[in-house]
Parts: sequence; structure tokens; C-alpha cells
Amino acid sequence: MRRAQTIVPFVAGFALGAWALLGISDTAKTAEPPANAPSAQPATPAPAAPAPAGQGATTGGGAAQPQAGQPQAGAAGQAAASGGGNPQDLAKSAEKGSLKSPYPDFKKVEEEGHQKFMSAGCNGCHGGTGGGGMGPPLTNPVWVYGSDDDTLFRLISLGSDELKKQGYTRKGSENVVGPMPPMGGVLKDSDSVWKVIAWIRSVNPSSAGGGTAPSASATPSGAAPAAPSGAPSPAPSAPPSAQ
Repeated sequence: MRRAQTIVPFVAGFALGAWALLGISDTAKTAEPPANAPSAQPATPAPAAPAPAGQGATTGGGAAQPQAGQPQAGAAGQAAASGGGNPQDLAKSAEKGSLKSPYPDFKKVEEEGHQKFMSAGCNGCHGGTGGGGMGPPLTNPVWVYGSDDDTLFRLISLGSDELKKQGYTRKGSENVVGPMPPMGGVLKDSDSVWKVIAWIRSVNPSSAGGGTAPSASATPSGAAPAAPSGAPSPAPSAPPSAQ
């Protein structure tokens, strides 16, 4: 009897253990997906909307990139605006009449302009104060090619011979007729040329008007020069007596 009581609990425990193992196995099989079940596909991102016309595409860093065919600022235009760059290159590439001084208030840089004028050796022809010598004076109202910013910049940078090749013509003449040498190789940057022009304006403020007064040789040979405006006209000379 005791032996039967011992066997019955053992058999019952064994049966319960087997039942539990079978239940765990069925649960694991139910959780596993079938071998031929389709795998989940990643979601396809929607295509990005095209950038509006006139705006560049952006990179991962967010910086806008210019689109093909979109105009960009020219180096010559930037140099003209800032006063930088090689003066000869600028004078050759800039559109005629487009060069403007960055120093309309020329008095602010006149001292620096005079220093550059002297260090470049311009005083050898035009004198230390612009009164002239081997070259024409810078202090009188005569401007052979004109006194506007564009013309003076090109004349100083390229010289008179190259200036004429660009289509600039004489508007007058001086008693000194030697050619102007190109100084763009001596004044290494455009800012230096503009400052020299500013100094010229300071010693000859009338040049800022850009006009051209009658040339020194405009009066016919042998005739008396024209009297200043408002001055009385000289009396005519008596005819020569018959010999």
C-alpha cells in the first residue's frame, strides 16, 4: 500500500512535467513566422519637391549652390567696387565708362595718395606737387583725354598708347606731348591707383567734374590766348605800316 502511494505522486508529477513541456513547445512554434512569410519592406521616402525657380539646390550642410546657367558676380565688377585687383587687368576687362572711384570724398585719402604718387616715381614727370615738368601739370584745367574716373584710371594703369587702342581719343593737348607710360605695373593694386587719383582731385578739385577745358594748343599759332571770362578784351593791334 505504501509502495502504491509513493508511485502515484511520482507518476502524476511526471505527467504534469510532460504536459508543461508540450505547452511551451507549441507556444514557441506559434510565435515563429512561417518560412515562406514575406519579410517587411522599408518604407520608400517620398521624392523631394524641386527647388523654386531662381533658387539653388542645397547640400547636406545647407549651403545654397548656384544652378547651371545662373549668373554669378564677375571678378572685375567686385574689384571695381572694392578697389582691389590688378589695375591693368581691371582696365582691360571692365566695360568702358564703368570704373568709378571708391573715394568720392577724396580728401580722406589725399595724404596716402600723395605718398603712393611719390613712391611710384610719378613726380619725375609731373613734379612733386603736380605742377608738371617733363610731363604735363596736373593742376591746370587741361585734360588731354578727360578727367573722369574711368579715363584717369585707364590712362594711369595702361598708359596713353594702350588707352588709344581701347578707343579713347584726345580731347585736347598740352605743350608737353610725350606719351604717358603704363604705371599699372608699378602701382600693384587698383586701390593704389584710386588713391593717386584722389590726390590729384585734392590738388585740382575742378578735375572732379570730369569735363575737359580747351587745350593749351587750341589757340591758333601766333594768336593771343583767349581772355578769361569777365575780363575786358584786349585792344586790337595796329596794322603794320607800309615800308
